[in-house]
Amino acid sequence: MAENENKDAMLEALDSIKEVKVGDVVKGKVLQIDDRQAIVGIEDSGVEGVVPANQLSSKPVEDINTVVKVGDELDLVVISKIGSDKENGSYLLSHRRLEAMKVWDDLEKKFEAGETITAKVTQAVKGGLVVDAGVRGFVPASMITDHYVEDLNQFKGQELEFKIVEIEPSDNRLILSHKEIVQAQHEEAAKKVFSELQPGDVVEGKVARMTNFGAFIDLGGVDGLVHVSEISYDHVDKPSDVLEVGQDVKVKVLSVDPERERISLSIKQTLPGPWDDIQDKAPVGAVLTGTVKRLTSFGAFVEVFPGVEGLVHISQISHKHIATPADVLKPGEEVKVKVLNVDPEHQRLGLSIKALEEKPAGSDNNEGHRGGNRRPRRRNNDYKANMPEEENGFTLGDLIGDELKNARK
Repeated sequence: MAENENKDAMLEALDSIKEVKVGDVVKGKVLQIDDRQAIVGIEDSGVEGVVPANQLSSKPVEDINTVVKVGDELDLVVISKIGSDKENGSYLLSHRRLEAMKVWDDLEKKFEAGETITAKVTQAVKGGLVVDAGVRGFVPASMITDHYVEDLNQFKGQELEFKIVEIEPSDNRLILSHKEIVQAQHEEAAKKVFSELQPGDVVEGKVARMTNFGAFIDLGGVDGLVHVSEISYDHVDKPSDVLEVGQDVKVKVLSVDPERERISLSIKQTLPGPWDDIQDKAPVGAVLTGTVKRLTSFGAFVEVFPGVEGLVHISQISHKHIATPADVLKPGEEVKVKVLNVDPEHQRLGLSIKALEEKPAGSDNNEGHRGGNRRPRRRNNDYKANMPEEENGFTLGDLIGDELKNARK
């Protein structure tokens, strides 16, 4: 009777032993730890398996003892059979692959639900970014953001939100897009900015990117353009000469176009104007050095301070008669000028070149003909009347008498 019971127990125990097959998910208890692997007993199978250190975690394992210890129970997936030294052989097991299987399963569910994921950028490679989403994911360069980015390394180490574009676990293929997230954020931010921003407002922004014609300023999800002519009162060849990407700047709103989603900005209009203290910088009588900026038929415009031009009227260019300012001046030429008058309200400055030059000999008579300080011209009759009779040779009576005689004839 007892013998039959023992046989039944043995048969029951043998029946309870599970057959281990490749692809099975099993539980294993850590029996022993070597330098680069853990030996585990597969639950209810009577066989052992090996878990290499690189299959214990999706992250690099420097010291296996920091990851597992004897007695730990692990969920594992059977990768392959690796020998038959025991009755049922031994198996290569992986905890890492099981983790990946669970990650792929979660990712597929999020993809089907249209949900986004957050992942860390681990590498910038040719053509895009590599991210760690529990499994390896790839972001093509065209799907990183909504504008061209020259250096992708700036994203390395960042935690970003992504939309799943394509997923195929069997090929370990996960394609992600951050561009769609950025576009959605910009649309939301644009609605707020365009509803609140008004021409004349002065706001803070950050230089987002630059071109030869201007700088784009991030106003909080929406970019506005500062044309190169609105960066400074000084001449600027290109924005990168005076600005840096990421720099905080104060800007004045010049115009807002919600339909075309364009915002025009100015940096220089938030700075002190060049005419603000012009009476102190250029008082009447002051001698300044300037540059001829342009010539007209009536004079020359000379820049004496950045953003401040004064007019040298043609009559104030030279003591000599000139037909046009181009006869004696050319754009870009440096000249000394004297301030004749200052009009801050209308931003006008009257200048003279000739006031600093010595008058040529005999120039007074010539100037009289050009409308200078004239002395009254004497008539010939007055001149002769005032001369002594012996020098003149004729008296006034003689002249009148001759005229009367001629009239009677």
